[in-house]
Amino acid sequence: MRALTPVEAALAFAIGGSVLAVFVPPFVRNLHASRLTEPLEGLQRLSARAAVLADNAPLSQAFPPSVGLTPSQVPRGELVTDPPGTWAHASWRLLDFAIDTPHAFSFEWSSTNGADQSTYTATAHGDLDGDGVQSTFQISGAVRPGSSPQTLPLEVTREVE
Repeated sequence: MRALTPVEAALAFAIGGSVLAVFVPPFVRNLHASRLTEPLEGLQRLSARAAVLADNAPLSQAFPPSVGLTPSQVPRGELVTDPPGTWAHASWRLLDFAIDTPHAFSFEWSSTNGADQSTYTATAHGDLDGDGVQSTFQISGAVRPGSSPQTLPLEVTREVE
């Protein structure tokens, strides 16, 4: 096996660079635009905001009240754009959460505030292929007297259903 000449090496480098320049940007763009980033980023936003609210409120009012599935129907295999007012519930406003772009998931918020502990669960539901079987992404957290809010690990059921 012989070594490449400088001209051959330069040609191989130029062809390789051209291939990477053509294929890497769309791959990165598609990876970022993946519909699976929607529930992950949404739940991260909700848990971060919940921690801020819990730090600044009495334990009995640490988290906003529960709010059901928003939008009320989980999108089935397509992106949906919500009509105005879909995210107007007071809890979504307190959590500073709304989706104003086409999306594939519905979100819900559940919380229980008490004197000894306050907890929340945020859930994202999606049906990416429209077959009626849903993916579920869920994150929970809690706060107790005298401690900082804690967030539990993300739970995923049927990530790619």
